[in-house]
Amino acid sequence: MLKRQAGEITGLKTYVGDAVSDGGTNLGSVSTKDATDYLLALAPRLPGGAGSRAVLAAAIADSAVIWPALLTLARDSGIPRPTHEAATFWLGRAASVAATGQSDAALDEDVEDDATSVRTQAVFALSQLSHNDGVPELLQVARTHRDALIRKRAIFWLGQSGDPRALQLFEELLSGK
Repeated sequence: MLKRQAGEITGLKTYVGDAVSDGGTNLGSVSTKDATDYLLALAPRLPGGAGSRAVLAAAIADSAVIWPALLTLARDSGIPRPTHEAATFWLGRAASVAATGQSDAALDEDVEDDATSVRTQAVFALSQLSHNDGVPELLQVARTHRDALIRKRAIFWLGQSGDPRALQLFEELLSGK
């Protein structure tokens, strides 16, 4: 549901299933592709919180390939920060699925043994090095580590780094190059 004020869209609420009527007008159904295209085109023009909610709504849509639009948003430093961060986050989630061949839910359910726990702590430590000094090692882990969970953690921290090399990796993983 879009909120308009003085002819401008100023807010966004999303619903899964039937929406509770807030006095709005239901304009009918649209395809998933049309909805995600619209939301991702709208996101950079909305105030921060609303823009990030538009990205979220597009990201949870079923059967839509949105990573190219997310990549465009993640590379655009001129959009509101919350929208930029949301695009980068969801792009990283898609990249981790592409890199590991496993759904996010499957990876989230993995139980860490002691060795895996030490490795995830090492990945975190790399992410905390100043001036993004750990990014080259994180890129290597994301590309080549044998454990999917460790690759996922590296990809997550790369997404948090704000480093353009992370976005390049995400594009490589998602495009299959």
